[in-house]
Amino acid sequence: MNTTKVFLICTLFLSTLGLAIAQPVVDSGAAKAAPTPLANILFPETSFDFGDIQQGDKVSHIFQFTNTGAATLVVSDVQTTCGCTASQWSKEPIPVGKSGQINVSFNSAGKVGKQNKVITIYSNAASKETRVSIVANILTPPPAPSTPEK
Repeated sequence: MNTTKVFLICTLFLSTLGLAIAQPVVDSGAAKAAPTPLANILFPETSFDFGDIQQGDKVSHIFQFTNTGAATLVVSDVQTTCGCTASQWSKEPIPVGKSGQINVSFNSAGKVGKQNKVITIYSNAASKETRVSIVANILTPPPAPSTPEK
């Protein structure tokens, strides 16, 4: 065999090998990672109206919620819009399909008129922040009856 034929065969071999290596890899989709399951917090009621209350009244309401997601729900914090609203909440993890609650108290001392207080719930749910609210119309106390002078 002459050197020209050997050179030609080697060149064809290397070119074919180079084309084979350069072919794109087709992903069949089998190796894709499944999405991470997330918790979901669902409140059947997102607002509660106390209606008319007297100035100085202390009222409270319990907001129930359910974990409708695919992972355990953890409520990490609950914040309110002012110091007059206090909250307590389920601090233990909530399994899928189970329920928890947030207890909200409102002290109307020093308040007058329509009040709308927002409570923000922080959790590991798909939406990291969820809001509920309480509403009240605070009536001023009637004036004290005057005593007639003698």
